[in-house]
Amino acid sequence: MLTRRLLLASAAAIAFAAPAFAQDKLNVIATFSILGDIVQNVGGDRVEVTTLVGPDGDAHVFQPAPADAQAVAGADVIVANGLGFEGWMDRLVEASGTKATIITASEGVTPRAFEEEGHDHAEGEDHDHAEEEAGHDHDHGGQDPHAWQSVANVEIYVGNIERGLTAADPEGAETYKANAAAYMAELQAVDAEIKAAIAALPEDRRTIVTSHDAFGYFGDAYGMTFKAPQGISTESEASAADVAALITQIRDEKIPAVFMENISDPRLLDQIAAETGAKVGGTLYSDALSGPEGPAGTYLTMMRYNIGQLTAALGQ
Repeated sequence: MLTRRLLLASAAAIAFAAPAFAQDKLNVIATFSILGDIVQNVGGDRVEVTTLVGPDGDAHVFQPAPADAQAVAGADVIVANGLGFEGWMDRLVEASGTKATIITASEGVTPRAFEEEGHDHAEGEDHDHAEEEAGHDHDHGGQDPHAWQSVANVEIYVGNIERGLTAADPEGAETYKANAAAYMAELQAVDAEIKAAIAALPEDRRTIVTSHDAFGYFGDAYGMTFKAPQGISTESEASAADVAALITQIRDEKIPAVFMENISDPRLLDQIAAETGAKVGGTLYSDALSGPEGPAGTYLTMMRYNIGQLTAALGQ
């Protein structure tokens, strides 16, 4: 009898513990911090998210380490931005031998073409050769990869992430669907806040200068104009002629403010501000979140912080 009771108790303990094993978290790799936060909001408690390029990190110049290849090798799901943003990703996936499901978050986004004024690398072959020697790869194929700067695009990201996580973990389908719906509502609220804040600005005070050209989707979505001495990638360097032309434009158009970015060297914009009298409006978060204790620890707080910085400088 005692033996039978012990067997029954053991069976009950195993049955009670079984759901815990069945609900092991999905191991998800996100390529950079903004994307990692979006994935976490959709995945919730069913996912363990690791980010390759962390807070205040610059994905344009990121060089994967052996530990990154090891992390990718062990992933169940990898979420990348796409649009050429992670020029190093294909090599990393190949080197890792991973069998993970790969989700391209930007799939379905209408790409924004860019023209890098003064940054078309007229020196051509020399520039390309220098990049090859340095091991760099930031060819975006004529597309602007910074699609997350439009909240409407992030709604597309959320749909892609929900479907990808569901494919990898069908048992979590209802959880992912509910999380995505709740997050969509928050995104729509932020989108409305941004539109209202910019609508309150005079139309002649909706042009600013930032370090590199990361805010094109924001400008298109919300009716602002952004100028940048650097191009789409922080690896490109502004020439003296580019900087001189931008200084002239700031003076002629009376552009009121220049903004630093959390991933960029501030010295160039300091120079431009000093020569034009434009106000240094503060720091914007473009390609990376702040740390959790900073003002832009999530995508939603980043967008709210950025619009607060912009309207504070431009509304004066």
